[in-house]
Amino acid sequence: MPQVGDQAPGFQLQDQDGNSVTLSQHAGKNVVLYFYPKDDTPGCTTEACNFRDEHSALGAAGAVVLGVSADSVDRHRKFASKYSLPFPLLADPEHQALEAYGVWGEKSLYGRKFQGITRTTFLIGPDGRVKQVWPKVKVSGHVDEVLAALGAKGGSGTAASAPTKKAASAKEAAPVKQAAPAKKATGGKAVKKETPAKKATAKKAPAKKSATRKASVKVAARARR
Repeated sequence: MPQVGDQAPGFQLQDQDGNSVTLSQHAGKNVVLYFYPKDDTPGCTTEACNFRDEHSALGAAGAVVLGVSADSVDRHRKFASKYSLPFPLLADPEHQALEAYGVWGEKSLYGRKFQGITRTTFLIGPDGRVKQVWPKVKVSGHVDEVLAALGAKGGSGTAASAPTKKAASAKEAAPVKQAAPAKKATGGKAVKKETPAKKATAKKAPAKKSATRKASVKVAARARR
């Protein structure tokens, strides 16, 4: 694997559109050359989308981004189209660049050994020499590390958006708690108003019976006369 200060190995590979791409084409610029295991898998998708989201910031820092895996041109095309990736994905099924950069080799997963790509990123300077290496990359926060090495800052990092979501949830919850007492107060008043009305009706009932008895007494009195 090339180390800091080494001349970066040259290569000639096809991108997702079938165009031939070489490292020498980008002489005079910083090149972010990142190797990833496989198209459209969780970690590789997150990494590609992070580079996509910060592509403008990377470009402003004078860098170009090149992704490389052993996938075919066709698979690269589908992957790039699905996630609107604005940078070249280079197909290396023959492991030309993968072996030159020392990222192809034996890997182990759940006790099973196999040949594959170790997620690695190289920052190559305008002079074609390696400026920095990130071996066994952890996807979370990696693009920020690359930007820092270029002396730039990102504009759409996920860490900045997290507090906004939490704040919004807190504001939405507040009105619900305040509205609850209002409903209880309204229910209580309604019960108090209806209760006297029922009692009043109950009091008037005896009055009707009293009037009926008086009328009966008068009729009986007339009959006796």
